[in-house]
Amino acid sequence: MKAIVYRSYGPPEVLRYEEVEKPTPAENEVLIRVRAASVNPIDWHLMRGAPFVIRLMFGGLRKPKGTRLGRDVSGQAEAVGKQVTQFKPGDDVFGACQGTFAEYVCAREDRLALKPANISFEHAAAVPVAAITALQGLRNKGRIQRGQKVLVDGASGGVGTFAVQIARSFGAEVTAVCSTSKMETARAIGADHVIDYTRTDFTRTGKRYDLILGANAYHSIIDYWCALNPRGVYVGTGGGGGESIPAILLEMLAQWLRSLIGGKTMSTMMANINKADLDVLKELLEKGQMVPIIDRRYALRESADALRYLEDGHARGKVVIVVNDPA
Repeated sequence: MKAIVYRSYGPPEVLRYEEVEKPTPAENEVLIRVRAASVNPIDWHLMRGAPFVIRLMFGGLRKPKGTRLGRDVSGQAEAVGKQVTQFKPGDDVFGACQGTFAEYVCAREDRLALKPANISFEHAAAVPVAAITALQGLRNKGRIQRGQKVLVDGASGGVGTFAVQIARSFGAEVTAVCSTSKMETARAIGADHVIDYTRTDFTRTGKRYDLILGANAYHSIIDYWCALNPRGVYVGTGGGGGESIPAILLEMLAQWLRSLIGGKTMSTMMANINKADLDVLKELLEKGQMVPIIDRRYALRESADALRYLEDGHARGKVVIVVNDPA
């Protein structure tokens, strides 16, 4: 089978489109014929081995320990392990695992869900990591409630476009922060208010919010803190400009700050991929309460171009890699 492989850290040119051995599922895994995958910031961080903490967290100080990129996947189950009970060959599935920039991949049963029949493989592939980050950030960390004033900073990216829609599904009043060219997208996915960050700094307007999801984290912790109501919550997902600050260090700073100020909660989070939350997202997709926004599509052999485009920071929604196209 064909897959994208990298054996050294560096720019997209280090990626190779190669023939590799087709995987065999373990007892708790599903072998998936990949129809589509999508690109996340973690992919280009792993590719470049930067920031350096990435090498410490995922192994490989001089060169990558793993040689495969990709986390999001959608496709058809081709075979299942002996312990798998919730899926069978022929099922259309979506979820997350490692090395999804490939024609075939094995994923654990507890990190998969049945693909909604009303969306394409490409749209399903756009969902897992970004949408679960948004869901867990708003619900688990943010403790979102109906009627709250919620602001999504970085509302036009992968996590941000899902966060706006998920917050609306909870009954919140949502303010989206994005650039001028992406304001219509933010309105189209349900934002009640849209702020053009090139013209207005929301942290300087005097308005306060019950919950801020920093999908880009372009502002300082202090700026976000000042924009919160007295018992407001800030959740950083480590995206955008904040990518240069490892989430673990930002969390340490946030905990220290919280101990000094009290009242307001400052935190960061990393997604925990699990079937229960994939099923929550599946229901939102089936009801039409959440629609994945796809900016660009690339063929598997064009994965380097896909990573280059995402790394440039101008993607509107998700960047998808089409692998085995039924057409």
